[in-house]
Amino acid sequence: MNVKKLISIIAVAGIVIATAVGIYVYFKAFTSNTQFSQDEIYVYIPTNSTYEQVVEIVKPLVKDFEKFDFVATSRNYSTNVKAGKFLFKKDMTSFDMVRSLRLNVPVQVAFNNQETLDKLLQRLSTQLEPDTLVLKEAFTNEIFLNENQLSKETALTLFIPNTYEFYWNTSATKIANKMAKEHQKFWNQQRLEKARILNMSPAEVYILASIVHKETVKADERPRVAGAYLNRLNQDMPLQADPTVIYAIKATTGDFDQVIKRVGGKNLFVNSPYNTYINKGLPPGPIAMPDISAIDAVLNAEKHDYIYFCADPSRPGYHAFETTYEAHLINAKKYAEWVNKLGIKL
Repeated sequence: MNVKKLISIIAVAGIVIATAVGIYVYFKAFTSNTQFSQDEIYVYIPTNSTYEQVVEIVKPLVKDFEKFDFVATSRNYSTNVKAGKFLFKKDMTSFDMVRSLRLNVPVQVAFNNQETLDKLLQRLSTQLEPDTLVLKEAFTNEIFLNENQLSKETALTLFIPNTYEFYWNTSATKIANKMAKEHQKFWNQQRLEKARILNMSPAEVYILASIVHKETVKADERPRVAGAYLNRLNQDMPLQADPTVIYAIKATTGDFDQVIKRVGGKNLFVNSPYNTYINKGLPPGPIAMPDISAIDAVLNAEKHDYIYFCADPSRPGYHAFETTYEAHLINAKKYAEWVNKLGIKL
């Protein structure tokens, strides 16, 4: 056999082998290999997971695990696992799945109208990896509170209701630091100056805003309500805000899920620092997470002489405002008669 023929045979053999290898790799890596019916599914890989732990998470979603393992090993994923939230699509190949496991998908975290820090952290823990206890430690440890001029009672004032972007596996410490930065960004020089004119700190503005937020759902009425409360504070009067009584009842009973539609009678004297019927000034912390509109309503409160107000039956959702107690009693009587007709009892 001459050299040319030998070379030709070797070349042909090489092509055959290369083709066979190519077909093998294609079959392993580039054919559909999912076994879930949804169009998309998210895979969550916890921090510090090993490849063996990833296998337990991914295996139920994969049709032929041997193919997946072949690609994961050949692309060094098995020795370089990444934590996070990852997107798998129906009919993905093993190659696509392994590539997807390197593309951490951001999470849009939204929160508003939370009554307590615990409730808020429970919500966050359903959207991000850190659990409630780890989050609470990050937001209430002494160093963090001191750095942000907060206390455990005012820790909720750090949170400005909005939508924020995180990676699912972001640590609790990084989450806390980001929220602190967002808080500083919100309290720009313009807002800080308005708070200074009111002789209030950002936390105090937030606390009053939480009461305004709970007092009225009508955003266009909030500046007037805020103005009335500020008038009471400036005259050293108790705020006598019904929403604080509701919060005080919930806090003293430990039941924040109960629905309280009306307050009065002995409820007005519930022993709590949050009850503004028996305590002058602001409560020690917010009674809810106020909307931005409520915060800005306090900062841009309507200037008027109103001291008293109660719900106005003729304008559902709105209130009737008065400057004298005698006129207020007339409105209060109308409201009491209206709620009695509705059968709403204390």
